[in-house]
Amino acid sequence: MTGTADGEITVVLVDDEPIVRQGLQTIIESDPQLRVIGEAGDGAEAVSVVRSKRPDVVCMDVRMPNVDGIRATELVLGLPEPPRVLVITTFASDEYVFDAMRAGASGFLLKRADADQVISAVRTVARGDSLVFPESIRQLVGQHKPEKAGYTGPALTPREAEVLGLIAQGLTNAEIADRLVLGVETVRTHVSGLLGKLGARDRTQAVVIAFTTGLVPTD
Repeated sequence: MTGTADGEITVVLVDDEPIVRQGLQTIIESDPQLRVIGEAGDGAEAVSVVRSKRPDVVCMDVRMPNVDGIRATELVLGLPEPPRVLVITTFASDEYVFDAMRAGASGFLLKRADADQVISAVRTVARGDSLVFPESIRQLVGQHKPEKAGYTGPALTPREAEVLGLIAQGLTNAEIADRLVLGVETVRTHVSGLLGKLGARDRTQAVVIAFTTGLVPTD
């Protein structure tokens, strides 16, 4: 997991509505291990704040004036030792969300989510070892994927393809190990190999790539 030496996870909030940022901060800091260390009102400001504060997670609105969340996600993830990006959205079917996921966001969360879901999502993205609401991601990619997408990267081994399919179902490494009767370290090795072959930053982006290229069916 990312975070400080004492296990604290630091967060930057990016949203053009101050009341949304205030509400998220109240929720996030109700967990003693989570701390908001900065905020921004648009994507351009977000890059500056992230560069100076170096958070573990950025909660990023996608629809903002000037620089939107898609471009901001690309810029933030281009920084040295970038944070994880959790997209915050009003509508799960928003094509902006899909574009942000393709840009490297690690997951998304609806603004109507309850406090427990917000905290769980931030922790999950910081940990980087499981998907945030995988069924919603499947539906989102299914709605917006290119019609003629195809995988052109390095070939996956049969075991890697099997592991990727289970990741797309939202299974953790431990659950995949149980399903395939493998050691957890072996599964971690397969996941690492998958990320490298797919050119994916994390598991969520790997699944987005898998769905958009047809490596894993969306239906």
